[in-house]
Amino acid sequence: MFLKLDSMATKLVNPGSQVVHSEPRMRKMPITHSRSVPPIIHPWTMRKTIADGVRPLHTTKVAEQSPGLVNDNKDIKENDKDYREVEQIKADLYQAVQVINRGIFGVPSAKQSEIHGLAELLESQNPTSDPTLNLEKVGGCWKLLYSTITILGSKRTKLGLRDFITLGDFFQNIDVAKGKAVNVINFNVRGLNLLNGQLTIEASFKTASKSRVDINYESSTITPDQLMNMFRKNYDLLLNIFNPDGWLEITYVDDNMRIGRDDSGNIFILERSQESET
Repeated sequence: MFLKLDSMATKLVNPGSQVVHSEPRMRKMPITHSRSVPPIIHPWTMRKTIADGVRPLHTTKVAEQSPGLVNDNKDIKENDKDYREVEQIKADLYQAVQVINRGIFGVPSAKQSEIHGLAELLESQNPTSDPTLNLEKVGGCWKLLYSTITILGSKRTKLGLRDFITLGDFFQNIDVAKGKAVNVINFNVRGLNLLNGQLTIEASFKTASKSRVDINYESSTITPDQLMNMFRKNYDLLLNIFNPDGWLEITYVDDNMRIGRDDSGNIFILERSQESET
């Protein structure tokens, strides 16, 4: 304790005797020539030279997938979906089937794809999930807008449907109480005072599932007789085209539009009609 005090007093009396500490001098690192020190290279960009006998090495860091990316992918898929309202889809469909004569004589593939795409959009939003349990929506008179049933090539020629005879409207009358369906195909004949006539096909149907009905052909007639005479030679051909035998899946139905697909892969798009063709 005292020794430390004496020492301090001495320093106060002789301030010049204080030791001045100089800054430490940097020591030089010895240089050795035994091995060369490689330059420091970031591991992501580290390469070995071709001269060393090794091809360039590229190290790529893979980013971890965050949970958010999964949701982002879902959002992208959701954005790809078509969210048009039903009424807008129906309006687009009505526009798409204009001036194609119900598709009976074929349509360009692009137009067909457009129509089928719109039909599928409607089917995905079918407001009547069990159509055969709600047959009151199916009953009544319907007018055909589009079908994949076609009359092409020699069939069209044999039936005189190129210039001499033209097709009119197609109607379907469904009597739910009786389990009956009547299809009416109208024809117009040129050169005979614009003779009008029709092919009438009667069939019965019964429920096969919540969305499907089995259809059985019963009878058919062509009126008037003048028209029947024109088709007599090829009547079987005409009937085979429009024969409804088989089953029909009701894929969409609301108050004014109906879509169906049959066992032959055909699609039918109809609108409700106030007319009653029988």
